[in-house]
Order: sequence, then structure tokens, then C-alpha cells
Amino acid sequence: MSERGMQELALLLLTALADAPRHGYAVAQEVKAITDGRVVPRTGALYGALDRLLAEGLIKVEREEVVDGRARRIFALAPAGRERLEAEAERLAATAREVRRRLGTGGAAAPA
Repeated sequence: MSERGMQELALLLLTALADAPRHGYAVAQEVKAITDGRVVPRTGALYGALDRLLAEGLIKVEREEVVDGRARRIFALAPAGRERLEAEAERLAATAREVRRRLGTGGAAAPA
């Protein structure tokens, strides 16, 4: 089963939800922290990606609340999302090992 790699934003959103449920703004802030500020999702891209991950069953809405008169959804990683994130982490690790092998920095000699 050779599944395509995830888009970076989807990977980062799942990672942001891996340790705790969060509302959209908190997810965006977590992505910013994970990437040391390299990725700051814009609102449209963020909620579009969260909606896609919901539709795919990778995340779920844990609860909804009203804060200052505005509805807020709290997102959580679904079991399928945890499995997909673990598989993606392994795929990326395998790719990184191959890069290091070919560069000669991973403990094995570089090809001649």
C-alpha cells in the first residue's frame, strides 16, 4: 500500500492536535510554534484544511462552546488521524534515513 504523502499543512494540523484538543486559533498558534514561525496558516486555509480533515475522519469536533457570543469548535485527533499521523511520521523518517545514507551522514557509506 503506497499512500501519497500528506500536504504539509495537513501534517502540521494533525501534529498540533496530537497532544491535546484545540480550537482553530489555538491550532494555528501551535502550527506556528511547531515550525518556529515558518508556517502561519491564514484563516481561510486553516479552516478549509480542518474541514477536509473532518470530512476524511482524521479529526473530530470534540465539543462546541460559545465565547464572547461566538461559536467555537474544539477539534481533536480522531483514531484514524492518529494512525495516519504515525504512518506519515514513519514515511518521513524512512525518507530522511535514505537522504542521510546517500549523503554519507547516516552511518553508511555514500555510493561512489
